[in-house]
This record gives sequence, C-alpha cells and structure tokens, in this order.
Amino acid sequence: MVSNHPIYEKLIEAVTEPNITINKPLKEYTYTRLGGNADYFVTPETYEQVQQVLKVANEHDVKFTLLGNGSNLIIRDGGIRGIVMNLKKLNNITVKHTTLVAQSGARIIDASRKALHETLTGLEFACGIPGSVGGALFMNAGAYGGEIKDCLQSAVIVDRDGKLHTLRAEELDLEYRSSNIPERGYIVLEATFHLSVGIHEHIKEKMDDLTFQRESKQPLEYPSCGSVFKRPPGYFAGKLIQDSDLQGVQIGGAQVSTKHAGFIVNKDGASAEDYIALIEHVQAVVKEKFGVTLEREVRIIGEE
Repeated sequence: MVSNHPIYEKLIEAVTEPNITINKPLKEYTYTRLGGNADYFVTPETYEQVQQVLKVANEHDVKFTLLGNGSNLIIRDGGIRGIVMNLKKLNNITVKHTTLVAQSGARIIDASRKALHETLTGLEFACGIPGSVGGALFMNAGAYGGEIKDCLQSAVIVDRDGKLHTLRAEELDLEYRSSNIPERGYIVLEATFHLSVGIHEHIKEKMDDLTFQRESKQPLEYPSCGSVFKRPPGYFAGKLIQDSDLQGVQIGGAQVSTKHAGFIVNKDGASAEDYIALIEHVQAVVKEKFGVTLEREVRIIGEE
C-alpha cells in the first residue's frame, strides 16, 4: 500500500495530510473526463510547500508530474505513477494600477474577469480559455487573435532544483502554443500581466462577443480537450478535417464533433484509448488526403 510507503510520510511533512490523496482518480481533473489514478495527489497551499514536494521527489527519485486544470490534456487509462501535484489552491488574483498578478492555479478566465472588473484591457481574448494561469503560460495559450505573450510581463517559477526565480516574459521563449517551460522543468507559481486602462462597456462588449462566438461554435455540451490540433501553416485544422469527411466519425465513445471538426468529444463514456485512436485516425486520413501533417496541440501523458 502506498499509504505505508516512506514517501507518504515525507509528503505529509511537506504539505500536511489533508493535502494528500492516495490513488486519486484523475478523470476528475481533465476536461475530457478521461484518465486513471495518481499514486499520490498533492495540493500545496504555499510556494514553500511546492518547493518541499519537489525536494521529496528529487531526494527519493520519485516520478513527479504537474497537473493544471486538465483542459488541454489527455491522461491515459493507466493513470500516473509517483507524485501528481495540482496548484488549484494557489488561486489568488490581485490588481495594482495596470498590473494584474495571478497565481498559477487561478483560472485564466477568472483573470480576464478580474481585469474587466478593474476596467483593464488586454486579457479579453482569454475570457473563454478554460485552463489555469500556469497552463496558459505553459503553452502560450491564445484565442481570437490574442495570446499570453501579448500581455505577460513576468513569471515566478520554481526550477527543477526547487529554487525560486522571477523571469521576464522574454525569458520563457513564448511562441505559437509553446514555451520553454516544459523542457526546462519549470513550475509556474504566479504570472504578472501588464494591462491598460480601458472603457468598461467596451471591454465587456468584446468579452460578451467572444463568449457568444465560443458558445455558438464549440461543442461545449460534451467533455473535450478543446482544439486537438495546432493550426498547420497555410491551413485550418478544422477545415481539413471537415473536408476529409471525418465529422461524426467515432471510435468507442470518442467522436469527431459534428459541431466543430477541430474538436474530439467524449460523447459516450470514452476511454483514453478511444480518444487517442481517433486522434491518430484523423491524422492519418488528413495526411493521406491532403499531405498535411496535423500536429497535436493536446498533450498526452500517463501509463497505458
């Protein structure tokens, strides 16, 4: 039993017992409602606790995985071994003048709403992005012509050795749906955004319009991971999939959305295996028909 393992005792020292769950079902933390269990699921409440969990993982050579809101993620059916850390309890958002500081576990949607409340413009594009602030930085999230790098000023991160650093936005190499955060093993703790004073009615009008566009075009009635594929140069992934007659195609409980071809939805109790098989099928058909390689935007992690 993992509860009798020395690692469990060390984690209790690091984050206290209420912040640890053994064999936690991870499908509760993914937008696709897919995924097996985590051996140890920890939810730190302070930056120091994050550092202590990382110290435990390093000293005992235990696999460590950071899990955000799970909005752009597929966790395989076998779950994740070792320690899975979720920063949902680090969710404060504060504003001073034109600067908004959001902790990693806050939803980027809530950051955009806070900006609206303070009559600040620059985060409207994020009003429909379902991920966490940390996840938004991780992949330089964007929508409707805006992206994180447009307004990010700096970030507080923990490196692989458990040390805190404050990095300028330029130091994160933010590009289309990518950053250097995963390759360097950074854990984002907070983000500082530089915004501008706007007109409340104009900001709200834009956010309402973007919300309408999202709700009318995206299949929000089913669990999904959002846009599955990155936009290929010169094309739109959804259009390629639609023109390949793939809308409505289903493997197990996973289906290419009939509402938006760029989405794969969990229509009927799909497994991660169903979802991944359908992604690979879509890639193969589009490649054969148009010679275009669809690169996944969604991440796939965990055990088979």
